Amino acid sequence: MSGDGLEAARPLPWAAVDGRRAFVIADPARPGPVSRRAAVLESAQLEMAGLLLGHARQLVDEAGPEELRYLVVELTRALADTLRIAWRAEP
Repeated sequence: MSGDGLEAARPLPWAAVDGRRAFVIADPARPGPVSRRAAVLESAQLEMAGLLLGHARQLVDEAGPEELRYLVVELTRALADTLRIAWRAEP
């Protein structure tokens, strides 16, 4: 708990066992191991989204239907991750 007694529910970048959003209650001033692990995973997800976007830009004019379908699936996953991270960052 922080000095002012405020704790925050931090959404995690993975789902709970039942598929719903997962959260951890944490002091933003002193993140614990779960919050730190979530931050590392979010950073990796954002990096992957950037790499995927670069790959998409290269493939868009030359890829066949199967490659484009796979790319759409991966871009959709990356966009969902990015939106989840952005939602957490809202004030």
